[in-house]
This record gives sequence, structure tokens and C-alpha cells, in this order.
Amino acid sequence: MSAGSGSALRGLENSVLDEAGLDELLRALSHLDRRVFVRACLSEARAAGDLAELSSLALASVSEHLKVLRKAGLLVLEKRGRYRMYRTDSAVLRAVVQAITALGEQD
Repeated sequence: MSAGSGSALRGLENSVLDEAGLDELLRALSHLDRRVFVRACLSEARAAGDLAELSSLALASVSEHLKVLRKAGLLVLEKRGRYRMYRTDSAVLRAVVQAITALGEQD
């Protein structure tokens, strides 16, 4: 995981989330447009403007949603010249999937 990762990652050790970390990540993923952004940034880093084109939201709203995803640790911001590029932290996403899967396995 990268330096400066979101606060949800404080609860992530050895790819296992604590309850508070999982709650924050699930809240971040609770909005459809945020999930679209996370999926779009899985295969390649994307500029904020490119992500805005995937949504009907105003650019200012897209920026706020990207901030929520960054704070949670789901997206990582990389500055490339004048561009802000976003990529999904796949380790964090995997940890969410593992935590949800574990819910179904508990007695």
C-alpha cells in the first residue's frame, strides 16, 4: 500500500479489515458513481476529467466523490504534470471482498 493511504487502511493489517475500516470502505462504495470510478481505475490510471465523462454528475461533485474514495484508500492519486491521475488500490478492494466473503462464512 502506498504512503498517504486513507484512514480506512489503519484498520487493514495483513489484508484483514477491522470493523471500523470495513464500515468506512462500504460507505465509500455505497454510491453508484463511486463504484463506477473504482471499476474504471482498476485497469489503468484515469484523469479526473475522464472519470467525470463516465457520470452525469457535475465536475465539482465528481471531485468530492473522488475525495471520499481517496480518503477511504480505494483510489490513489498520482500527479503527472498538470494531470491528476487516479488508480484503484486493488489490495484494498481485495480486502473488502475478503471481509464480505468472511461474513457469509461465520457461524
